[in-house]
Amino acid sequence: MSTVGFRQHDHTHCVHTALAQADAKCKAQRLQFTPVRRRVLEILLEKHRAMGAYDILSVLSAEGMGSQPPVAYRALDFLVQNGFVHRIEQLNAYTACAHPTHDHVPAFLICRSCKAVAETETELTQGRLGAAASTSGFRIERVVVEAEGLCPECIGDQP
Repeated sequence: MSTVGFRQHDHTHCVHTALAQADAKCKAQRLQFTPVRRRVLEILLEKHRAMGAYDILSVLSAEGMGSQPPVAYRALDFLVQNGFVHRIEQLNAYTACAHPTHDHVPAFLICRSCKAVAETETELTQGRLGAAASTSGFRIERVVVEAEGLCPECIGDQP
């Protein structure tokens, strides 16, 4: 289990690697990775925090890539559907996937101050929830884990 997002790393390398992985997956699966879809993923990777669709749309609009909401929503739908981006339910926002090369069950650590998001992996059958499901004969198909708190930088900013 690895957490990404709150630790120091080579961000430029992070962005380039994720875009290259998305390019490769789209080519392998014959998916159309249009310029708008690519740019939306790039925006999320560059910002390294959760962003709403309208925040993304304002960047696209400023760059001349479209100003109507369907432009952003269609790109986001494609990116979520293909595992490049996750929707953060609590914020009604999106963040780039930290583990786009394999299927996983994400869990999110969300900073309530700066909205930075760190992604980690969990299992559908782990912990008390998994035990309760197993005991009751319930099969978990989807779990959304979103924890809110303060990231290390925002903790350091507090008196």
